[in-house]
Amino acid sequence: MSTATQYNNIIAAIKKVIGDEPRPVALHEPLFIGNEEKYVASCVTSGWVSSVGEFVDRFERELAEACAAKYAVAVVNGTCALHIALVACGVQPNDEVLVPSLTFVATANSVSHASAIPHFVEVEENSLGICPVKLDAYLQQIAVTKNGFTINKNTGRIIRAIVPVHVFGHPCQLDELHKIAKKYNLLLIEDATEALGSKIGDKPIGSHGIAVLSFNGNKIITTGGGGAILVQDEALYKKLKHLTTTAKKPHPFSFEHDEIAWNYRLPNLNAALGCAQLEQLPRFLAAKRALAKRYIEELAGITGINILPEPKNTQSNYWLVTMLYSNTNETWRDEILSALHQEKILCRPTWTPLHQLPMYKNNPRADLQLTENLHKRIISLPSSVKLGLQYAD
Repeated sequence: MSTATQYNNIIAAIKKVIGDEPRPVALHEPLFIGNEEKYVASCVTSGWVSSVGEFVDRFERELAEACAAKYAVAVVNGTCALHIALVACGVQPNDEVLVPSLTFVATANSVSHASAIPHFVEVEENSLGICPVKLDAYLQQIAVTKNGFTINKNTGRIIRAIVPVHVFGHPCQLDELHKIAKKYNLLLIEDATEALGSKIGDKPIGSHGIAVLSFNGNKIITTGGGGAILVQDEALYKKLKHLTTTAKKPHPFSFEHDEIAWNYRLPNLNAALGCAQLEQLPRFLAAKRALAKRYIEELAGITGINILPEPKNTQSNYWLVTMLYSNTNETWRDEILSALHQEKILCRPTWTPLHQLPMYKNNPRADLQLTENLHKRIISLPSSVKLGLQYAD
Protein backbone atom coordinates (compact mmCIF):
# COMPACT_ATOMS: atom_id res chain seq x y z
CA MET A 1 0.00 0.00 0.00
CA SER A 2 1.41 3.40 -0.98
CA THR A 3 1.69 6.16 1.58
CA ALA A 4 -0.86 8.27 -0.29
CA THR A 5 -3.33 5.37 -0.33
CA GLN A 6 -2.82 4.76 3.35
CA TYR A 7 -3.41 8.43 4.18
CA ASN A 8 -6.59 8.45 2.09
CA ASN A 9 -7.85 5.28 3.76
CA ILE A 10 -7.24 6.68 7.24
CA ILE A 11 -9.04 9.92 6.45
CA ALA A 12 -11.92 8.09 4.76
CA ALA A 13 -12.35 5.78 7.77
CA ILE A 14 -12.43 8.68 10.23
CA LYS A 15 -14.90 10.60 8.06
CA LYS A 16 -17.12 7.53 7.87
CA VAL A 17 -17.27 7.30 11.68
CA ILE A 18 -17.99 11.02 12.08
CA GLY A 19 -20.65 10.96 9.38
CA ASP A 20 -22.56 14.16 8.62
CA GLU A 21 -21.54 15.98 11.79
CA PRO A 22 -21.23 19.70 10.92
CA ARG A 23 -17.67 20.94 10.40
CA PRO A 24 -15.47 21.78 12.12
CA VAL A 25 -15.59 18.65 14.25
CA ALA A 26 -14.06 19.34 17.66
CA LEU A 27 -11.75 16.95 19.44
CA HIS A 28 -14.11 16.82 22.42
CA GLU A 29 -16.97 19.14 23.30
CA PRO A 30 -19.68 19.16 25.99
CA LEU A 31 -23.24 18.02 25.49
CA PHE A 32 -26.20 19.56 27.32
CA ILE A 33 -29.38 17.56 26.77
CA GLY A 34 -30.71 17.09 30.30
CA ASN A 35 -31.57 19.30 33.27
CA GLU A 36 -28.61 21.66 32.89
CA GLU A 37 -30.63 24.78 32.09
CA LYS A 38 -33.24 24.01 34.76
CA TYR A 39 -30.71 23.50 37.56
CA VAL A 40 -28.53 26.48 36.64
CA ALA A 41 -31.61 28.73 36.36
CA SER A 42 -32.70 27.67 39.84
CA CYS A 43 -29.36 28.94 41.20
CA VAL A 44 -29.86 32.29 39.50
CA THR A 45 -33.43 32.55 40.75
CA SER A 46 -32.47 31.69 44.32
CA GLY A 47 -29.33 33.82 44.35
CA TRP A 48 -27.21 30.89 45.53
CA VAL A 49 -24.54 31.03 42.83
CA SER A 50 -21.28 31.03 44.82
CA SER A 51 -19.46 28.39 46.88
CA VAL A 52 -22.36 27.50 49.18
CA GLY A 53 -25.63 25.92 48.10
CA GLU A 54 -27.63 22.74 47.77
CA PHE A 55 -26.06 21.69 44.48
CA VAL A 56 -22.51 21.67 45.89
CA ASP A 57 -23.49 19.19 48.59
CA ARG A 58 -25.56 17.16 46.16
CA PHE A 59 -22.81 17.04 43.54
CA GLU A 60 -20.23 15.85 46.06
CA ARG A 61 -22.59 13.20 47.42
CA GLU A 62 -23.65 11.85 44.01
CA LEU A 63 -20.12 11.99 42.62
CA ALA A 64 -18.77 9.95 45.53
CA GLU A 65 -21.55 7.41 44.98
CA ALA A 66 -20.82 7.17 41.24
CA CYS A 67 -17.13 6.50 41.95
CA ALA A 68 -17.67 4.18 44.94
CA ALA A 69 -15.72 6.60 47.14
CA LYS A 70 -16.72 7.50 50.66
CA TYR A 71 -16.20 11.23 50.17
CA ALA A 72 -15.77 13.80 47.41
CA VAL A 73 -14.55 17.38 47.74
CA ALA A 74 -15.51 19.59 44.80
CA VAL A 75 -13.05 22.31 43.77
CA VAL A 76 -12.58 24.85 40.98
CA ASN A 77 -10.51 22.68 38.60
CA GLY A 78 -8.45 19.52 38.33
CA THR A 79 -5.12 21.28 38.80
CA CYS A 80 -6.26 22.67 42.16
CA ALA A 81 -7.61 19.23 43.08
CA LEU A 82 -4.21 17.60 42.59
CA HIS A 83 -2.36 20.48 44.26
CA ILE A 84 -4.44 20.38 47.41
CA ALA A 85 -4.39 16.57 47.52
CA LEU A 86 -0.58 16.57 47.44
CA VAL A 87 -0.37 19.18 50.20
CA ALA A 88 -3.01 17.57 52.40
CA CYS A 89 -1.39 14.14 52.10
CA GLY A 90 2.00 15.44 53.26
CA VAL A 91 4.11 16.37 50.24
CA GLN A 92 6.70 18.87 51.47
CA PRO A 93 8.68 21.62 49.71
CA ASN A 94 11.68 20.20 47.84
CA ASP A 95 10.29 16.65 47.87
CA GLU A 96 10.36 14.74 44.60
CA VAL A 97 7.13 13.36 43.18
CA LEU A 98 7.17 10.64 40.52
CA VAL A 99 4.99 11.51 37.53
CA PRO A 100 4.84 10.32 33.93
CA SER A 101 6.20 12.62 31.26
CA LEU A 102 3.37 11.53 28.94
CA THR A 103 0.56 13.57 30.49
CA PHE A 104 -1.00 17.01 30.41
CA VAL A 105 1.25 19.67 31.93
CA ALA A 106 -1.15 20.23 34.86
CA THR A 107 0.09 17.01 36.48
CA ALA A 108 3.61 18.38 36.85
CA ASN A 109 2.42 21.93 37.49
CA SER A 110 0.39 20.77 40.48
CA VAL A 111 3.54 19.23 41.96
CA SER A 112 5.39 22.50 41.36
CA HIS A 113 2.56 24.50 42.97
CA ALA A 114 3.13 22.36 46.08
CA SER A 115 6.79 23.54 45.98
CA ALA A 116 7.87 19.99 45.17
CA ILE A 117 9.83 18.69 42.18
CA PRO A 118 8.35 16.58 39.37
CA HIS A 119 10.52 13.52 38.72
CA PHE A 120 9.63 12.00 35.35
CA VAL A 121 9.27 8.23 34.89
CA GLU A 122 8.51 5.94 31.98
CA VAL A 123 5.18 4.62 30.73
CA GLU A 124 4.04 1.43 29.02
CA GLU A 125 2.43 1.15 25.61
CA ASN A 126 -0.40 -1.09 26.80
CA SER A 127 -2.14 1.58 28.89
CA LEU A 128 0.04 4.69 28.37
CA GLY A 129 0.30 4.79 32.17
CA ILE A 130 3.39 4.46 34.36
CA CYS A 131 5.10 1.11 33.78
CA PRO A 132 5.44 -0.63 37.17
CA VAL A 133 8.22 -2.96 36.00
CA LYS A 134 10.38 -0.10 34.73
CA LEU A 135 9.57 2.02 37.76
CA ASP A 136 10.63 -0.66 40.24
CA ALA A 137 13.87 -1.30 38.34
CA TYR A 138 14.56 2.43 38.19
CA LEU A 139 13.98 2.96 41.91
CA GLN A 140 16.25 0.03 42.74
CA GLN A 141 18.93 1.81 40.76
CA ILE A 142 18.60 5.40 42.04
CA ALA A 143 16.96 5.17 45.48
CA VAL A 144 18.06 4.25 48.99
CA THR A 145 16.01 3.90 52.16
CA LYS A 146 17.01 6.04 55.14
CA ASN A 147 15.01 6.54 58.34
CA GLY A 148 11.91 5.19 56.62
CA PHE A 149 12.19 7.56 53.66
CA THR A 150 13.10 6.82 50.06
CA ILE A 151 16.00 9.07 49.05
CA ASN A 152 17.15 9.87 45.53
CA LYS A 153 20.88 9.06 45.65
CA ASN A 154 21.59 11.53 42.85
CA THR A 155 19.91 14.56 44.43
CA GLY A 156 19.75 13.76 48.14
CA ARG A 157 16.04 14.63 48.16
CA ILE A 158 13.16 12.60 49.58
CA ILE A 159 10.99 10.88 46.97
CA ARG A 160 7.65 11.39 48.65
CA ALA A 161 4.91 10.32 46.27
CA ILE A 162 3.87 8.83 42.98
CA VAL A 163 1.09 10.23 40.78
CA PRO A 164 -0.11 7.66 38.23
CA VAL A 165 -2.21 9.06 35.38
CA HIS A 166 -5.03 7.16 33.67
CA VAL A 167 -4.14 8.58 30.25
CA PHE A 168 -7.07 9.17 27.86
CA GLY A 169 -9.27 7.27 30.33
CA HIS A 170 -7.36 3.97 30.11
CA PRO A 171 -6.74 2.60 33.62
CA CYS A 172 -3.08 2.02 34.38
CA GLN A 173 -1.68 -0.91 36.39
CA LEU A 174 -2.87 0.56 39.65
CA ASP A 175 -2.59 -2.57 41.80
CA GLU A 176 1.05 -3.04 40.84
CA LEU A 177 1.80 0.64 41.40
CA HIS A 178 0.21 0.44 44.86
CA LYS A 179 2.61 -2.44 45.65
CA ILE A 180 5.57 -0.30 44.57
CA ALA A 181 4.28 2.63 46.62
CA LYS A 182 4.09 0.38 49.69
CA LYS A 183 7.54 -1.11 49.03
CA TYR A 184 9.17 2.33 48.89
CA ASN A 185 6.92 4.05 51.46
CA LEU A 186 5.46 6.45 48.89
CA LEU A 187 2.14 8.26 48.87
CA LEU A 188 0.01 7.37 45.85
CA ILE A 189 -2.44 9.91 44.46
CA GLU A 190 -4.19 9.09 41.18
CA ASP A 191 -4.54 11.70 38.47
CA ALA A 192 -7.89 10.43 37.23
CA THR A 193 -8.82 13.71 35.56
CA GLU A 194 -9.54 11.88 32.29
CA ALA A 195 -10.95 8.68 33.76
CA LEU A 196 -14.39 9.31 35.28
CA GLY A 197 -16.43 6.16 34.71
CA SER A 198 -13.48 3.89 33.91
CA LYS A 199 -13.09 0.69 35.93
CA ILE A 200 -10.50 -1.85 37.00
CA GLY A 201 -12.37 -5.11 37.25
CA ASP A 202 -15.69 -4.07 38.73
CA LYS A 203 -14.25 -1.22 40.82
CA PRO A 204 -14.61 2.35 39.50
CA ILE A 205 -11.58 4.58 39.25
CA GLY A 206 -11.73 6.69 42.38
CA SER A 207 -12.54 3.80 44.71
CA HIS A 208 -8.96 2.60 45.27
CA GLY A 209 -7.62 5.32 47.59
CA ILE A 210 -7.04 8.98 46.72
CA ALA A 211 -7.88 10.27 43.23
CA VAL A 212 -8.54 13.59 41.55
CA LEU A 213 -10.98 14.38 38.76
CA SER A 214 -11.49 17.22 36.26
CA PHE A 215 -14.75 18.58 34.89
CA ASN A 216 -13.29 20.94 32.30
CA GLY A 217 -15.44 21.55 29.24
CA ASN A 218 -13.65 18.81 27.30
CA LYS A 219 -14.22 16.01 29.82
CA ILE A 220 -16.87 13.24 29.93
CA ILE A 221 -19.08 15.48 32.05
CA THR A 222 -18.47 19.15 32.76
CA THR A 223 -19.17 21.77 35.38
CA GLY A 224 -17.68 24.45 33.13
CA GLY A 225 -14.48 24.43 35.13
CA GLY A 226 -14.27 22.20 38.15
CA GLY A 227 -12.53 19.27 39.73
CA ALA A 228 -12.78 17.00 42.75
CA ILE A 229 -10.77 14.92 45.18
CA LEU A 230 -12.10 11.45 46.02
CA VAL A 231 -11.04 9.90 49.32
CA GLN A 232 -11.94 7.03 51.62
CA ASP A 233 -10.61 8.45 54.90
CA GLU A 234 -12.85 10.75 56.96
CA ALA A 235 -10.01 12.66 58.60
CA LEU A 236 -8.42 13.43 55.23
CA TYR A 237 -11.82 14.47 53.86
CA LYS A 238 -12.30 16.96 56.69
CA LYS A 239 -8.78 18.31 56.17
CA LEU A 240 -9.43 18.81 52.45
CA LYS A 241 -12.71 20.58 53.11
CA HIS A 242 -10.96 22.86 55.60
CA LEU A 243 -7.99 23.68 53.34
CA THR A 244 -10.18 24.38 50.31
CA THR A 245 -12.36 26.86 52.21
CA THR A 246 -9.59 29.19 53.46
CA ALA A 247 -9.30 27.20 56.72
CA LYS A 248 -12.26 29.05 58.17
CA LYS A 249 -13.35 27.71 61.55
CA PRO A 250 -17.11 27.06 61.87
CA HIS A 251 -18.88 30.01 63.50
CA PRO A 252 -22.24 31.70 62.86
CA PHE A 253 -20.71 35.15 62.22
CA SER A 254 -17.02 35.42 63.15
CA PHE A 255 -14.22 35.03 60.60
CA GLU A 256 -11.56 32.91 62.27
CA HIS A 257 -8.92 31.04 60.26
CA ASP A 258 -6.36 28.70 61.80
CA GLU A 259 -3.81 28.14 58.98
CA ILE A 260 -2.76 29.34 55.54
CA ALA A 261 -5.13 27.78 53.05
CA TRP A 262 -6.85 28.23 49.68
CA ASN A 263 -10.17 29.39 48.29
CA TYR A 264 -10.69 26.44 45.96
CA ARG A 265 -14.36 25.55 46.50
CA LEU A 266 -16.58 24.88 43.50
CA PRO A 267 -19.42 27.44 43.09
CA ASN A 268 -23.01 26.25 43.42
CA LEU A 269 -23.69 27.43 39.85
CA ASN A 270 -21.06 25.04 38.48
CA ALA A 271 -22.19 22.23 40.75
CA ALA A 272 -25.74 22.59 39.40
CA LEU A 273 -24.41 21.97 35.91
CA GLY A 274 -22.46 19.00 37.23
CA CYS A 275 -25.51 17.44 38.87
CA ALA A 276 -27.39 17.53 35.58
CA GLN A 277 -24.43 16.04 33.75
CA LEU A 278 -23.96 13.25 36.33
CA GLU A 279 -27.56 12.17 35.73
CA GLN A 280 -26.51 11.31 32.17
CA LEU A 281 -23.14 9.69 32.93
CA PRO A 282 -24.18 6.08 32.14
CA ARG A 283 -25.59 7.15 28.76
CA PHE A 284 -22.51 9.25 28.00
CA LEU A 285 -20.18 6.36 28.84
CA ALA A 286 -22.12 3.98 26.60
CA ALA A 287 -21.87 6.48 23.74
CA LYS A 288 -18.12 6.87 24.21
CA ARG A 289 -17.53 3.15 24.16
CA ALA A 290 -19.76 2.70 21.11
CA LEU A 291 -17.80 5.41 19.30
CA ALA A 292 -14.49 3.72 20.10
CA LYS A 293 -15.86 0.44 18.76
CA ARG A 294 -16.79 2.10 15.47
CA TYR A 295 -13.32 3.59 15.08
CA ILE A 296 -11.78 0.18 15.78
CA GLU A 297 -13.98 -1.43 13.13
CA GLU A 298 -13.37 1.19 10.44
CA LEU A 299 -9.58 1.40 10.91
CA ALA A 300 -9.03 -2.34 11.41
CA GLY A 301 -7.89 -3.11 7.88
CA ILE A 302 -5.31 -0.35 7.50
CA THR A 303 -1.74 -1.62 7.80
CA GLY A 304 0.30 -0.14 10.65
CA ILE A 305 -2.68 1.51 12.34
CA ASN A 306 -4.57 0.47 15.44
CA ILE A 307 -6.85 2.03 18.03
CA LEU A 308 -5.41 1.60 21.52
CA PRO A 309 -7.75 -0.88 23.23
CA GLU A 310 -8.66 -0.84 26.89
CA PRO A 311 -6.13 -2.83 28.96
CA LYS A 312 -7.03 -6.33 30.11
CA ASN A 313 -9.43 -6.53 33.07
CA THR A 314 -10.40 -2.87 32.73
CA GLN A 315 -13.22 -0.84 31.28
CA SER A 316 -12.13 2.44 29.73
CA ASN A 317 -14.30 5.50 29.26
CA TYR A 318 -12.35 6.13 26.01
CA TRP A 319 -12.19 9.84 26.85
CA LEU A 320 -10.03 10.35 23.77
CA VAL A 321 -9.92 7.57 21.21
CA THR A 322 -6.23 7.01 20.51
CA MET A 323 -4.86 6.03 17.11
CA LEU A 324 -1.33 4.59 17.08
CA TYR A 325 0.90 4.14 14.08
CA SER A 326 3.76 1.64 13.96
CA ASN A 327 6.09 4.17 12.27
CA THR A 328 7.96 6.64 14.51
CA ASN A 329 8.45 9.15 11.70
CA GLU A 330 6.92 12.43 12.91
CA THR A 331 6.40 13.48 9.30
CA TRP A 332 3.62 10.88 9.04
CA ARG A 333 1.86 12.19 12.12
CA ASP A 334 2.03 15.82 11.09
CA GLU A 335 0.97 15.16 7.50
CA ILE A 336 -2.07 13.21 8.64
CA LEU A 337 -2.94 15.92 11.16
CA SER A 338 -2.61 18.62 8.49
CA ALA A 339 -4.82 16.67 6.11
CA LEU A 340 -7.47 16.12 8.78
CA HIS A 341 -7.44 19.78 9.79
CA GLN A 342 -7.93 20.73 6.13
CA GLU A 343 -11.07 18.58 6.31
CA LYS A 344 -11.99 20.56 9.48
CA ILE A 345 -11.61 17.43 11.60
CA LEU A 346 -9.69 18.74 14.60
CA CYS A 347 -7.54 15.81 15.67
CA ARG A 348 -4.36 16.39 17.67
CA PRO A 349 -1.10 14.72 18.72
CA THR A 350 -0.46 13.84 22.32
CA TRP A 351 1.10 16.43 24.60
CA THR A 352 4.76 17.34 24.18
CA PRO A 353 6.55 15.14 26.74
CA LEU A 354 6.91 17.21 29.86
CA HIS A 355 10.65 16.64 30.21
CA GLN A 356 11.07 18.41 26.86
CA LEU A 357 9.34 21.59 28.05
CA PRO A 358 11.71 24.45 28.97
CA MET A 359 10.70 24.69 32.63
CA TYR A 360 11.14 20.94 33.21
CA LYS A 361 14.08 20.04 30.97
CA ASN A 362 16.52 19.84 33.91
CA ASN A 363 14.26 17.85 36.23
CA PRO A 364 15.26 14.36 37.38
CA ARG A 365 14.05 11.67 35.03
CA ALA A 366 14.32 8.03 34.07
CA ASP A 367 15.08 6.78 30.57
CA LEU A 368 12.06 8.05 28.59
CA GLN A 369 12.66 6.53 25.16
CA LEU A 370 9.20 4.99 24.92
CA THR A 371 7.52 8.25 25.94
CA GLU A 372 9.38 10.05 23.15
CA ASN A 373 8.55 7.22 20.75
CA LEU A 374 4.83 7.31 21.56
CA HIS A 375 4.70 11.07 21.11
CA LYS A 376 5.62 10.53 17.45
CA ARG A 377 2.99 7.85 16.90
CA ILE A 378 -0.21 9.04 18.61
CA ILE A 379 -3.13 10.93 17.13
CA SER A 380 -6.24 11.58 19.22
CA LEU A 381 -9.48 11.37 17.23
CA PRO A 382 -12.74 13.34 17.67
CA SER A 383 -14.33 11.74 20.71
CA SER A 384 -17.30 13.87 21.74
CA VAL A 385 -20.23 12.10 23.38
CA LYS A 386 -22.64 13.28 20.68
CA LEU A 387 -20.61 11.47 18.00
CA GLY A 388 -21.19 8.19 19.81
CA LEU A 389 -24.89 8.60 20.56
CA GLN A 390 -25.78 7.59 17.01
CA TYR A 391 -24.11 4.22 17.63
CA ALA A 392 -25.21 3.66 21.24
CA ASP A 393 -28.89 4.65 21.06
